Amino acid sequence: MDEPTAEQLQEVADAFGLHPLAVEGAVHAHQPPKSERYGDMLFLVLKTIVHVDHEKVTGTSEIVDTGEIMVLAGPGCTIAVRHGSAPPLEGVRRLLQEDPKQLGCGPAAVLHAVADMVVDRYIDVADAFAGDVDTLEAEVFSSDTPVDAARIYQLKRELLKFKRAVMPLTTSLQGLSDNNVPGIPPKVATYFRDVTDHHQRVIEQILSFDELITGMLTAGIAQLGVRQNADMRRISAWAALVAVPTMIVGIHGMNFEHMPELASPYGYPAVWLVMITACTAVYRALRRNKWL
Repeated sequence: MDEPTAEQLQEVADAFGLHPLAVEGAVHAHQPPKSERYGDMLFLVLKTIVHVDHEKVTGTSEIVDTGEIMVLAGPGCTIAVRHGSAPPLEGVRRLLQEDPKQLGCGPAAVLHAVADMVVDRYIDVADAFAGDVDTLEAEVFSSDTPVDAARIYQLKRELLKFKRAVMPLTTSLQGLSDNNVPGIPPKVATYFRDVTDHHQRVIEQILSFDELITGMLTAGIAQLGVRQNADMRRISAWAALVAVPTMIVGIHGMNFEHMPELASPYGYPAVWLVMITACTAVYRALRRNKWL
């Protein structure tokens, strides 16, 4: 069912005897990933992730979009409710129909197939997200391409959205693979272990992305500080060059009556020679110390 109304879902609930709390949870979206039992009915909430196409990461880019699939599995029935950008489940249904042996495990097999599809999409999104991280990382560490910190923050925000959708599912998948959940046959629990392994791989990727982005942010701020320091050194160097002739001209511009240089015919060219020599010496010293 794709975003059913409360009335539509209530008709299904009446037909299959669903618990009212399960029906209420399936109607309302924006729930965290979780698994709950209502009598003999297992209720599983899965967050879906879609990688949004974009040319490059900007300060406002949407990189991932989330949706929800809520699965109610009980005796003789499995009901899936989709919200948001959750993908259709026709492919899951087709694969199950082509595998009667697995479908013979009952509603738990359908529950596993949906969870397996969702987690496999996590892997695809993580691989696509890795491309965004690698591209931005190359730009950050390129000396001729200053990177706006807002782009790094946006990538981190989108990763946080990804993380919030994936991480809370760990407990539910672990429970479904432990052979101690009523309604989950041991064979299906074994299948869930494979899903749990894939899910753990995605979590490890997310954590590595988080470390890389934090490192990029630190490096970007450090590079900005280095550029600012270099600019201040250049400004200070030019100020030092200007200060030398300013000092000399200021001294000889004083209106004292008895100044020995004022009466000399070589006073003016001598002052120019001193200023040029002093400025040249200061300039060479600054260049030698890489201030200019």
